[in-house]
Amino acid sequence: MTEIFQREFIYIRYYFFLQLEQIYLYWLLGMAIGSFVSVFGKKKIHALFAGMNERKLSFFGIVPACILGIASPLCMYGTIPLAASFSEKGMREDWLASFMMASVLLNPQLIIYSAALGRTALIIRVASCFFCGIFAGLAVNLYNKLTNKKFFNFSGFYEISNHDTDPNIFLRYIKNFGRNVRATGFYFLLGIFLTALFQRYVPAESFAKIFGRKNGFGVLMAATIGVPLYACGGGTIPLLIQWLADGMSLASASAFMITGPARI
Repeated sequence: MTEIFQREFIYIRYYFFLQLEQIYLYWLLGMAIGSFVSVFGKKKIHALFAGMNERKLSFFGIVPACILGIASPLCMYGTIPLAASFSEKGMREDWLASFMMASVLLNPQLIIYSAALGRTALIIRVASCFFCGIFAGLAVNLYNKLTNKKFFNFSGFYEISNHDTDPNIFLRYIKNFGRNVRATGFYFLLGIFLTALFQRYVPAESFAKIFGRKNGFGVLMAATIGVPLYACGGGTIPLLIQWLADGMSLASASAFMITGPARI
């Protein structure tokens, strides 16, 4: 029995470090760029969004709102209180919906990290998140017109405090980077560990039958699996890399990417 455990430990360790070697640079680069945007560009991005109120963009403002949401480095816990503060200032609800949806699904850090999935999967992820943001804006706009009522109720939400306050710019960046490591490191390593288990114990042939290109049911299955999953977007990257290698269709991967990873 001891020999069996030792053998399996060796296999799992081998797969773990193999995956770690392949993608850790994407993770580090993503955090480096995400922290840079957070420290030096966050206020400008949010100021641009707030400034949209002064322009007569009407319904078409959902497009720049969606783009600014993707560029925003805030996690979902920071996005909603921020949206509440914009709502108090009279921001259109369809713009808010587009901004929030895009911001929750994607950020600069996750875009860089997702490059590990390959160019096609990266493009699909960015495009699907963008169109989800646009659809959210369209849906709320339609609701407002049909009901003549407000869609959002932000009572009880308050904008979170800014942690990037160190007077030394370099230290401010290092502290932000450290917070990113603490927030995502556990899920990054967990994702690699789960990938190692998957490589060892799940036959690629069986997986391809469920989520393969010729099985449309796999898209529904991937979306269903993603709904109860509570992990940061980056934590699922190692799993997606292996799943795609084992025959998962890009359609199923896209469904999982949209419904699964929470931006935490």
